[in-house]
Amino acid sequence: MNDATHPVEPDLLYGVARIAEHLKMTTRQVYHLHDQALLPTFKLGGRVCARRSTLAKHFAAQEVAQSLPAAK
Repeated sequence: MNDATHPVEPDLLYGVARIAEHLKMTTRQVYHLHDQALLPTFKLGGRVCARRSTLAKHFAAQEVAQSLPAAK
């Protein structure tokens, strides 16, 4: 298979709808997480954007943090 038949998805997710689709969430959930600064998002031309690669790193870090034992 070559890249012509399976193009690589762009890293930039432009707009809440694209982020929500990528994360399998509703747009309202993404807006909420963005407003609470719980997602690594940024504004570009007034639209909320994110990078697939940054989201993947963010969730990987969250997973690691959750698996560590709590400090006493």
